[in-house]
Amino acid sequence: MYIFDASSIIYGWDTYPIEKFPRLWEWIESQIKKHNFWISDIALKETKYKSEECWQWLTRNNTQEYKLNNDVLTMAQRIKSLLEIEEENYHKDGVGENDILIISGAKILNFILISDENKQNNLPTNKSRYKIPAVCSLVNVSCKKFIDLVKESDESF
Repeated sequence: MYIFDASSIIYGWDTYPIEKFPRLWEWIESQIKKHNFWISDIALKETKYKSEECWQWLTRNNTQEYKLNNDVLTMAQRIKSLLEIEEENYHKDGVGENDILIISGAKILNFILISDENKQNNLPTNKSRYKIPAVCSLVNVSCKKFIDLVKESDESF
């Protein structure tokens, strides 16, 4: 199963508009109905802020939301410790609090995270500068881009 980061679902929405790629969005809708595609409540809120139309589509299709809970918060604290982030001192070049919470949800659920953040070819020595793919790798969460999800689907659109 898969859980989407806001950046990735918005990337898909903007890059493959529903008017031009209706079969893609019908497939996504079918995966939502089968509970194969989820989104964290945090990512859903980010989506509303960044793309109201995408958010409306997700909510209209009853996208399964994963809500914050104690397990996610505990995992997020572990990840912050691994990244050597103290209190709210996130590095502007690295993951933010919401990113860590979304990764934590993927870890707890054992889902693949769909994120369109680019991989860092050379990881910074300062772990607080790690981006989503590097953090996922650090905590053994599989992370793919939206286009990779589409390519691996065996569907024709």
